[in-house]
Amino acid sequence: MRILLVEDDQMIGSSLSLALRRDGMAVDWVHDGDTALEALASGEHNLVLLDLGLPGTGGLEVLAATRRRQDKRPVLIITARDDVETRIEGLDLGADDFIVKPFDFKELAARIRAVARRQNGHAASAIIAGEITLDLATHEVSYRGIVEVLPAREFTLLEALCERPGTILSRAQLEDRLYGWGDEVESNAVDVLIHYVRRRFDKDIVRNVRGAGWMVIKSRQ
Repeated sequence: MRILLVEDDQMIGSSLSLALRRDGMAVDWVHDGDTALEALASGEHNLVLLDLGLPGTGGLEVLAATRRRQDKRPVLIITARDDVETRIEGLDLGADDFIVKPFDFKELAARIRAVARRQNGHAASAIIAGEITLDLATHEVSYRGIVEVLPAREFTLLEALCERPGTILSRAQLEDRLYGWGDEVESNAVDVLIHYVRRRFDKDIVRNVRGAGWMVIKSRQ
């Protein structure tokens, strides 16, 4: 999952970015509302973590502008404001969830997973694609009787493929899910991750389509 973090506090933004990356998410961090609107216009992100007390254009204004242009990507508000009126306004403007600072990162991660599930039409914290089952909460993967807990980026790569079984994803599409703006990406990074996943399970878990990219199959063959 690629996340846009909109947070002006240096300490909070830095610690959140680190924790999200460790959890396998690609993170792009911006510090003000105007830059957030520019970033959202690119369409690169799957979910937005939005602070309200931003310099310049405020968080609620960013949210309102995003929904006015029919952008349906999930927005999770993170703020120190704990009054009921702000919560109501944020939710009525189109926020998908609301969490008050300070919060435990595990709770935030669970809320991110829940919002993402709703967006993708999943009721449970799992994705099933053919013979592959991914547990989004534990990073446990099951395939043909083999069960492994995957490191963050291996899991993220497999998650991206399993969200769209039968669809070929290019190297660039997978890199967009794995890495943020400032991350250094080795030219063979995707190949290496796929090699690790295949080594854990079987070469058939991820299929290569020569010259196009990679895919997982929808059902057993």
